[in-house]
This record gives sequence, C-alpha cells and structure tokens, in this order.
Amino acid sequence: MTQKLNVPEIIKDYASQLKGYIRKRVNSIEDAEDVLQDVFYQLAETDLLMKPIDQITAWLYTVTRNRIIDFYRKKKTTSIPEYNNDDDETGLDELSSLLFDNGSTPETEYLRSMIWIELEKALSELPLNQREVFEMNEIQGISFKEISEMTGESVNTLISRKRYAVLYLRERLHVLYDELLNF
Repeated sequence: MTQKLNVPEIIKDYASQLKGYIRKRVNSIEDAEDVLQDVFYQLAETDLLMKPIDQITAWLYTVTRNRIIDFYRKKKTTSIPEYNNDDDETGLDELSSLLFDNGSTPETEYLRSMIWIELEKALSELPLNQREVFEMNEIQGISFKEISEMTGESVNTLISRKRYAVLYLRERLHVLYDELLNF
C-alpha cells in the first residue's frame, strides 16, 4: 500500500529553499511565488493520486525547474528575437549573441545557462575533430591558419570540419530555439 505524503510538512521544510532557487531565475518576487505555488500544487495533486515519490528533494527541484521553464514559455520572453525561417543562420546567430552577451538579468542568465548546457550536449555528440575545430575557432577565437599550424591539418580540411559541425549544431540547436519561442 502506498504511503501518503505529508504535504504540509514538505512545504514547511522546502518552501524557503525552493523560493530562493526560483527567485534567482525569475525577475520578480510575485513570479517566484507563482512558480512555487505551481510546484506545491503539483505536489498536492501527486499526493491525491497516491503516486509514490522516492527522492522528494530531487523530485521537487525537477518539478521546480520544469515550472520555471513553463513560466518562460508562457511569458514568451522578448530577450530572444523571433526566428526567421528564411535565413538558416538567424537562430544560431541569435543564440550565439545571447551566449556571449554581457547583459545580466535573471532571465538572460537562466536562458544562457540552458543554452550552454544544450550546446555542451550537442558538442559532445560531434566527432572529436569537428568539435575541436569548432571550439578553437568559434569559442577561443583562433584562426584557421593558426589551427592549421598547431595541428598540421590543411586550412581547407579545418574549414570543412567546422562546416559539418555548424550544420549539425544549427539543426540540433534549432530545436532548442523553437522550444524557447514557439509554445
């Protein structure tokens, strides 16, 4: 038989921690309270359905993260411009500008962290030689000529590897871009 959760006790124990976590990721106290209320509502719903939760802390933070994402989806932040399907590079360029923008609002920090996580995942999926060329050229700002001198590969080979990396990343991050804007 499933044991019911002690929802009031869980709320008492976790409310301030979760509110601080949310507050760092949204602009206003009111928005943080709304997100927190959604998290605890889901907890109460789960308790009513008698679904067991093995790791309450992990569950709460996962639900909280998902509610913050939902909050931004509903809000359709204006931090990222609309994607123009006529220009394949627009979305990647806009994500790139967000990654390296020095602006620091809670919204942009949260979006930036999400994009960096997804970029790292996508980069890890690339063949090593494509990943290295992309990172050296795009992230570290090393020219193809300098990379060629370091690696002994021809500039044309390096350009080709970067092109394959860019094509893959564009496709992979296009999904993320669509998720952020089209809800």
